[in-house]
Amino acid sequence: MRLGLALGYWGRGPDPAHLALATEAERLGYDSVWTAEAWGSDAFTALTWIAAHTSRIRLGTAIAQMAARTPTATAMHALTLDHLSGGRMMLGLGLSGPQVVEGWYGRPFPASPLTATREYVDVVRQVLARKAPVTLDGRFHTHPYAGPDGTGLGKPLKPITHPLRADLPVLLGAEGPRNIAQTTRIADGWLPLYWSPTRTDAYGAALAGVPEGFMIAPMARAKVCDDVAEGLLPVKAMLGFYIGGMGHAARNFHADLMARMGYEAAARRIQELFLAGRKEEAVLAVPDAFADEISLVGPRERIAERLQLWRSGPVTDLLVTAPDPHTLRVLAELNA
Repeated sequence: MRLGLALGYWGRGPDPAHLALATEAERLGYDSVWTAEAWGSDAFTALTWIAAHTSRIRLGTAIAQMAARTPTATAMHALTLDHLSGGRMMLGLGLSGPQVVEGWYGRPFPASPLTATREYVDVVRQVLARKAPVTLDGRFHTHPYAGPDGTGLGKPLKPITHPLRADLPVLLGAEGPRNIAQTTRIADGWLPLYWSPTRTDAYGAALAGVPEGFMIAPMARAKVCDDVAEGLLPVKAMLGFYIGGMGHAARNFHADLMARMGYEAAARRIQELFLAGRKEEAVLAVPDAFADEISLVGPRERIAERLQLWRSGPVTDLLVTAPDPHTLRVLAELNA
């Protein structure tokens, strides 16, 4: 099991510790470093900055939002950074949800998310392969554009720049069983938002027949500390925000996943509290047991024991959100 460093997206401003964590992760032998985006900082600019200050560690977006860019624009970002970094780029993509797609990006959430995802990946693959001009008669992505409000003058194009790698890895963030199953067919890896090494049955048969070399790369908060309850507070804050605030009460993929993992009543209660403006109560309503099983928190000996659960399952890459160099070092030593 390889280790990666997940830096996430910025909050109010850039985190001055991110670059130091990334360079320390490279020094410690971490395989990858990942950036993200929500409705603030973007994933590619921060990743390019890290690329310029590192030389070996692989670079991933976890995740870049599909609604933020056309698939050809996303492919341009990926092939450009792949060249500049000497072939270290991995493209992690996610569809997000209706609240973000329609509220932030100002475009409709696709009526068929699986079809939209499949078409998006198809176009990205065509750009990276550069075997022929990009063409797709899709439901959500059409190349050349053929809508009634177009000019009819569009022509199929190939990228001017030759991609460094036609097989640049494409990974997908997916939560529903059908979406996960499709991910195993069309992508090179899967980026689970939550992963419990003791509840892999929560994904049903979606992971059956995973092809050789397929990456399963969940994110987990890690913190070496004496007080487990205190160490879990950032995990609970994250869960309270995602489950309570990252979606509508009637359509929240994160809450649905928590429910499938055995915490349905707690998930609905978190939503209820968060949407009522009682955000602190929503965080406190996150069960310690759930926060604990999807993270690595506590003294070194406890983390060592729990890390074996992650290593014994199908996870190929553990992307840790670690707030300090000491935790990074301990995990590197334990995973050696």
